[in-house]
Amino acid sequence: MLTSLSLVFLLGMLLSQAFQKIRLPGLLGMLLTGMILGPYALNMLDASILGISADLRQIALIIILTRAGLSLDIQDLKKVGRPAILMCFVPACFEIVGMVLLAPRLLGISMLDAAVMGAVVGAVSPAVIVPKMLNLMEKGYGVRKSITQMILAGASVDDVFVIVMFTAFTGLAQGGRFSAGSVLSIPVSIGTGIAVGGVTGVLLARFFQKIHIRDSAKVVILLSISFLMIDLENRLKGCLPFSGLLAVMSIGIALQRKRHEAAARLSVKYSKLWVAAEVLLFVLVGATVDIRYAWEAGAAAVILIFGVLIFRMAGVFCCLLKTELNRKERFFCMIAYMPKATVQAAIGGVPLAMGLGCGKIVLTVAVLAILITAPLGAFGMERTYKRLLKADCP
Repeated sequence: MLTSLSLVFLLGMLLSQAFQKIRLPGLLGMLLTGMILGPYALNMLDASILGISADLRQIALIIILTRAGLSLDIQDLKKVGRPAILMCFVPACFEIVGMVLLAPRLLGISMLDAAVMGAVVGAVSPAVIVPKMLNLMEKGYGVRKSITQMILAGASVDDVFVIVMFTAFTGLAQGGRFSAGSVLSIPVSIGTGIAVGGVTGVLLARFFQKIHIRDSAKVVILLSISFLMIDLENRLKGCLPFSGLLAVMSIGIALQRKRHEAAARLSVKYSKLWVAAEVLLFVLVGATVDIRYAWEAGAAAVILIFGVLIFRMAGVFCCLLKTELNRKERFFCMIAYMPKATVQAAIGGVPLAMGLGCGKIVLTVAVLAILITAPLGAFGMERTYKRLLKADCP
């Protein structure tokens, strides 16, 4: 395990720096590291690391979403209003509809199988989007019009919506029924996650105010509570819809509102944690990618991915109608909502494991979606934000 971790960090950081030197996103190097070291290439990662890969990736997500919450001013988000809410689900709906319309024609699968595939591919990656939005917020790009805050929040909620839809579609594919309860669970999971996280954050703010402890100790407490939120989500499955990741982000938001100075210091601590967590996350995502599936897919699957991306971008455009954003800013939002990685790596293989007939093609398209959209979205944001967004005072 120690050797594997050494290879992950050293090679991951080396290739990340190499890609940045040639003006490409560093995450490309990390993904490539995972693909090289993973079980489908050189197979140099210990089985113990691969066995807990999902948990390690979740820890990395917790770190970046907590940092996002600590940096997100809810008042800025309220200024955006309607578009911020629409961005949480409309682009994903457009993409799922696009998949249902295009996949049967391009891949010869049923509409239900296409819906399952759409739910897998339809989620954006907060692991790609959130760090970039935080970076732009620090630089002051798009802050005045709350563009970065809107994208940051929308990308986090988008995943909850898509995963619930995925559960509903796979249940239907296994012979179940598409119930109203499955749709109702979406707002319930969002509401309970925000409520529990908000209350916990307020209580933590009061605790930190009364009991003076080092910021490093506060980080340990905050991380521990975040882990418990994820465990609570797993324990409540089947009983009460609850989003652990949204709760984690809400804790950070509540702390930011109640203890602004402490939240700013904690955000700095989390940004240091993210240096290691980022490498771990993207290398392990890369390790889940079986390049053989990508080769088997053919041109039709590639055309399909670009086709549904157009649907997603159209969905983002509709969300931003009648806003004060100009054409350049709207185009940046469309680019920012492209990357896919973590959700596809997490659930791409589930239909195959469930024995669904569409399992292999769903996994194939999920792998291709990661390989195409994560680099494309990250590269697009990196190369266009100075041209498309205005630099305001942070």
